[in-house]
Amino acid sequence: MMGFKRLIEIVKAYITPFTVVLMLLGILSFISDYQLAAPKDRDLSSVIIIAIMVIVSGTMSLIQSVKSTKAVDRLQSMVKITATVCRDQQFSELPVGELVVGDLVKLSAGDLIPADLRLLQAKDLFVSQSALTGESYPVEKQAAANSASEQDPAMYSNLLLMGSNVVSGTATAMVIKTGSATFFGDIAQELTRKPAKTNFEIGIQKTSWLLIRFMAIMAPLVIVINGLAKGNWGESFLFGLSIAVGLTPEMLPMIVTTNLVKGAAAMAKKGTIVKNINSIQNFGAIDVLCSDKTGTLTEDKIVLKNSYNCEGEADQRVLKHAYLNSRYQTGLKNLLDEAVILAAQSQKLTPSFESYQKVDELPFDFERRRMSVVVKDQTGKTQMITKGAIEELLAVSAFADLHGQIMPLTADVKANILEKVKQLNQQGMRVVGVAQKTNPQAASVLSIKDECELVLIGYLAFLDPPKKTARQALSSLKRRGVSLKLLTGDNQSVTKSVCQQLGLTEQRIISGPAVAAANEAELPKLVENYDVFVKLTPQQKSQIIRALRKNNHTVGFMGDGINDTPAMKAADVGISVDTAVDIAKESADVILLDKDLKVLEQGILLGRKTFGNIMKYIKITASSNFGNMLSMLLASIFLPFLPMLPLQILLLNLIYDLSCVSVPWDRMDSEYLIKPKKWTTNTISKFMLWFGPTSSIFDITTFLAMYFIICPAITGGSFQSLAPDQQAIFMLLFHTAWFVESLWTQTLVLHALRTPKVPFIQSTAAPALTVVTSLGIAVGTFLPMSPLGDKLQLTSLPPAFWLLLGLTLFAYLLLVTVVKHFYLNKYRELL
Repeated sequence: MMGFKRLIEIVKAYITPFTVVLMLLGILSFISDYQLAAPKDRDLSSVIIIAIMVIVSGTMSLIQSVKSTKAVDRLQSMVKITATVCRDQQFSELPVGELVVGDLVKLSAGDLIPADLRLLQAKDLFVSQSALTGESYPVEKQAAANSASEQDPAMYSNLLLMGSNVVSGTATAMVIKTGSATFFGDIAQELTRKPAKTNFEIGIQKTSWLLIRFMAIMAPLVIVINGLAKGNWGESFLFGLSIAVGLTPEMLPMIVTTNLVKGAAAMAKKGTIVKNINSIQNFGAIDVLCSDKTGTLTEDKIVLKNSYNCEGEADQRVLKHAYLNSRYQTGLKNLLDEAVILAAQSQKLTPSFESYQKVDELPFDFERRRMSVVVKDQTGKTQMITKGAIEELLAVSAFADLHGQIMPLTADVKANILEKVKQLNQQGMRVVGVAQKTNPQAASVLSIKDECELVLIGYLAFLDPPKKTARQALSSLKRRGVSLKLLTGDNQSVTKSVCQQLGLTEQRIISGPAVAAANEAELPKLVENYDVFVKLTPQQKSQIIRALRKNNHTVGFMGDGINDTPAMKAADVGISVDTAVDIAKESADVILLDKDLKVLEQGILLGRKTFGNIMKYIKITASSNFGNMLSMLLASIFLPFLPMLPLQILLLNLIYDLSCVSVPWDRMDSEYLIKPKKWTTNTISKFMLWFGPTSSIFDITTFLAMYFIICPAITGGSFQSLAPDQQAIFMLLFHTAWFVESLWTQTLVLHALRTPKVPFIQSTAAPALTVVTSLGIAVGTFLPMSPLGDKLQLTSLPPAFWLLLGLTLFAYLLLVTVVKHFYLNKYRELL
């Protein structure tokens, strides 16, 4: 299987739209230059150069593709997805790849099913099988086998299949199949659908075909014009093939892949792991970031500030009950439980509870927003302790513990409790209620229905302070053109308090019920008008994100819980953290090793830089190639000979392409990184039409100077008046002059158009680009004077040409700067 995958990788590297064109041109060149040519005229130079282009482009693309695969594997290995497995009679966290048949696995909410499992024990276990069956709603699983036979393994209530995930509840199960032997592995081919192409992939494809269409028009036109004007159709055909090669940016796949790999590596150093390498462009294009509150804007280090009884007085008894609930619950891992346990330990309350035994539990879920644990003391007394959101707990409580007596939970008592809770919320506190029920149903029949007629004994006040860096990070994101929308399940008072501490004083707040009341036409307007959404369900979070995307925003969503998974999948870029639950990490495109908006900002900037360098190569190469070929087309009409030999065109293109290998290492101006970047293919054709003819102006001036002044001065007359041997010298000088001038201008245009600023003065390229392009110019400049010069039909140039070249380069850079000014005034952006 690995060999087949590697073969596919090799084929994809060498077979691209551009390399296919080059291969066809190479075959045609071989036929005309070798097969059909007389023995003494046979020449494989053009074929060899085309072959080198294909090999260099394909090999470098393959190298970068392998690097990309290894980089993604290496980065993903940093994001560990584990399972709780029994080894040596102890449960511990192990990588899912180490599971073997017969292992015992413990499961809780948020866990991915790591293999095909047979349930041994289950408690209120609900599993999402949407990846396998398409069912959007979770299904309940039980240890007891189905009484009736089922054809579909997913329908068995006692089987858990790889590819599904735990929504709520707990379980112990035994591994029965792993890897490709699982049910998921059997149907993987059927499940694997080609994902919808991203804006980035569509942009690359459209750009490729745009350039191929330009080539398909220009090359035949050049062949026809030269054939009619000069009468030598064979020579004109070879020249046209060279033009086609000159218009082919065969390094595009390699440049794109290199940029993405470099971007992923750089983002990893900044604490951002890219799981899906093509998501880098979308990461840089984010203009709306949706985020939960806890751990993103806040410290994610929840501290229990106090426990209160129903009269609002500090009371350790409430903490004792909460400790039993948190200590024995095994469902969704929760920072609140950790804070309760830590507070009980610090107050030395835990030893007195060592004699308690857990009887049963009702795990937390996002609909009830509470959890219950049944415990038994040494006397045999059992009680159910329930902990959860205060509103939900009040709804299922019938009594309250007031002044040591059990009293009916009247409307006045409720109002008094809610008022005290509101005061705590306004201080930024999160409040969780605690209730109990003595001698509930036996464990075998305990269910959610038993969460009724509870006695409310008090509530807990937690503080999750805002991050010290959050305020600055939010301000920086805003300057970068990224607006924040806060999507949280918390209540309005707590959220408003946190917003105020972060300086978000002008934010408009709306609640989940109001979002639910909005119809399909109202929702797109609503999501634009509000920035803070409270009391949301997981489905409402994803609904808001889809509405934002419908409004043409590129949306990122950052979350870490199972309830965030639908929103992460709905977003353009799903962002999670290394400490998230398994299903959240699996759903994410990007994972932060540090749950901090400052890290996120760095990732966004690197995404924009990566996109900028890709666009830099595409726009500049397309425009300079177009300009060179336009110059040849115009020159072909008036010159009595070819403006440049086919072999020279191919060599010129090869040197330039090798220089462009350094583009991914270039820097971007800080101004370019300020705003989000989206792929718009139509700007490429505009760029070509503005800057291609600009370079042609100086090609034409070089033609005129060489044809009417410099070449006649050296050969002793105009071309038409010269003897054949002198005409050969005339053409030799002309071809060499344009070869050198074209190389200088085409390479320097990389520096001139890589920035909207004045090149070399206000903005300089990265050392890698400067060194490599300088080497390319040096090689091309000294090539005519080298031993290879005769073979390539190039010669040394007179001093007058170098003076002409200096003036041409100065005027060219000056004109490009002026044209850039008008272009920016019209289109507001260069790259």
